[in-house]
Amino acid sequence: MHRSAAPAITEIPVSDKQAGPYGIAAGPDGALWLTYVHSGRIARLTVGGELTDYPLDSAACRPTVITAGPDGALWFTRSQDHRIGRITPEGAAASYPLPTPGSGPFGITAGPDDAMWFTQMNTDRIGRITGTGDITEFSLPTPGGFPSAITAGPDGALWFTLNQANAIGRITVDGHIAIHSLPTPDAAPVGITSDGTALWFVEIAVGQIGRIDVNGRIAEFPLPDRAARPHAIVAASTADCWFTEWGANRIGHITVSGEIAEYDLPSPSCEPHGITLGPDGALWAALETGCVARLVP
Repeated sequence: MHRSAAPAITEIPVSDKQAGPYGIAAGPDGALWLTYVHSGRIARLTVGGELTDYPLDSAACRPTVITAGPDGALWFTRSQDHRIGRITPEGAAASYPLPTPGSGPFGITAGPDDAMWFTQMNTDRIGRITGTGDITEFSLPTPGGFPSAITAGPDGALWFTLNQANAIGRITVDGHIAIHSLPTPDAAPVGITSDGTALWFVEIAVGQIGRIDVNGRIAEFPLPDRAARPHAIVAASTADCWFTEWGANRIGHITVSGEIAEYDLPSPSCEPHGITLGPDGALWAALETGCVARLVP
């Protein structure tokens, strides 16, 4: 594990500090899409830096995590008004209320069944929504588990973090659920990604990166700075993952052997949250203080 000199990193201003760019995803249109958690907006950012804002129907809806769907649109969670949002590359937006009141949706991903799957933090459920807005909910066996991020795994199932249950969950498309407890107590997992072979996740409370294979075997890799508070993670390729260090103002990189490199962001205290692999092969991260960072490995 080592600290490395920064590769090419640039920061692109996209908002003021009050707007809060939080989630980021590569869209089917070759652009990056952002959620503005504090101002109820979605934005489209081209790799050349052109920015277009799309206000949502509620400034207080708290759009959080965003991802591309199988229908050519972007789907996102609205954690404050408990809806799932959808926006086309042309900016036409819609939203769908969840059946369970106060559910607090957070993570969202495209499933292997042409539907979107999402977590419900407040009500211990995993949700599924079709392209026409039909919603199914699956109750988890972990009261107070706080399901957070979710991703499609290499085994045709969905994998998710249970932030307060200290576990990684797995759900099949027909609703079968398995729970895998983490070796480190009170690790508080958040972000999760698939590299096509295994799942990688961050442990925000203890400063570690975890890896779980499809059979449930878990490995954990401590960061050099255990107070770094890793938040989101994305796989660039097999065993090649990048993550944000929200508490340390850095972007990190980990390989399958557990070798870790860290790169300081140019602006101090910029609060990096979501991270994605862009259409240009660079890593893009949303900085909650008002910028997007682009890192060229």
